Amino acid sequence: MNGNVMDNKTVAALIQAKSTGLAVILSLLFGGLGLLYATIPGGIIMSIVTVLVWILGIITLGIGLILVPVVHFVCVIWSVVAVKKYNTKLLSA
Repeated sequence: MNGNVMDNKTVAALIQAKSTGLAVILSLLFGGLGLLYATIPGGIIMSIVTVLVWILGIITLGIGLILVPVVHFVCVIWSVVAVKKYNTKLLSA
């Protein structure tokens, strides 16, 4: 028989769960870029939102920058939910 055939063998893939604490810290520090650890689409979306908030802040002479902490807070919440969903899916597989 061919040595590449895998009859009645179990193959295990070792995939590490993501850390909620690390996701929170990265999201607090880096906003959308930190969210990339937890979810790539979410990180891209929130990075674009962050850039738009900064542009708004420049246009409004700094008043729009009040929204930067709000964006980071949304990133933290999104990262916690995304990591929980990822780890649940990983453990159920």
